[in-house]
Amino acid sequence: MKKIVSIIVFAATLFVAMPAEAQIKFGVKGGLNITDMSINKDVFDTSNQTGFFIGPTAKFTLPLVGLGIDAAALYDQRKADLKGSGETIKQQSINIPINLRYSIGLGSLAAVYLAAGPQFGFNIGDNDLKLGDTNWEWKSSTLSVNVGAGVTILKHLEAGANYNIVCGKSGEATVMDGVESFVKDGRNNAWQIYVAYYF
Repeated sequence: MKKIVSIIVFAATLFVAMPAEAQIKFGVKGGLNITDMSINKDVFDTSNQTGFFIGPTAKFTLPLVGLGIDAAALYDQRKADLKGSGETIKQQSINIPINLRYSIGLGSLAAVYLAAGPQFGFNIGDNDLKLGDTNWEWKSSTLSVNVGAGVTILKHLEAGANYNIVCGKSGEATVMDGVESFVKDGRNNAWQIYVAYYF
């Protein structure tokens, strides 16, 4: 928790320290998750790993140097169907990505940007899923990293894609094997395709 507070304070300090010509814009961001759920296939074999995310966003940019920061508070849903069972593993969370970005202008009509940074996730859905002799449990919070790129059009509309890499595990499966049990960790990485509109 101390690390999260330190990062938020550091980001807030950067925003305050920005010069007067910095531009601050607020908007809405939403997109599609294509989840790369890595769980041992002896435990779960998954398919249809899609989901979505949506929420408010803000960006702070320094026009002359192309540097900036964006942040958002996103409702995020990731899921995967379990082959042969008709069941679905679903993760619902509030994710807070904070990305450092670098933009290259293409005139007044468009700009290309690269972005990377940490993302803090807080689980708000069911933590446990019971399937026969297997119990799946989501972690209550996760830390991940975003790496991506996109394009800004007419200074208001953005479209982009990034890969979200979970640091550590997203959850774990506890499997009963006779009188013994064993634990398998799982990660919930995702490709994300998104659009954002800034007012």
